[in-house]
Amino acid sequence: MANPFAGEVTLTIDGRAHVLRLTLGALAELETAMGTDSILALVERFEGGQFSSRDVLALVVAGLRGGGWQGSAADLVSADIDGGLQGAARVAASLLAHAFTPPPP
Repeated sequence: MANPFAGEVTLTIDGRAHVLRLTLGALAELETAMGTDSILALVERFEGGQFSSRDVLALVVAGLRGGGWQGSAADLVSADIDGGLQGAARVAASLLAHAFTPPPP
């Protein structure tokens, strides 16, 4: 079960629930995968609704890896992601929101 206070969200892939989390290492991998010097550019793309499916995939993979998953983007090519692209985009946006929003006192 995902803990939103720890920045975790859940995504169901091929009928199995996975906990995603953007750890510092996952964020570093995400910056490398996106070819950016800053995660801020990706956050701005999501906030402005200017993200691509490649952005969503990179963010989902980073979150999965932060949650302990050992796979790669290639493993998701034929995977059944709950909600499809829209579901994955919602989870990606939620990951970003949880990663950059301080927990309540």
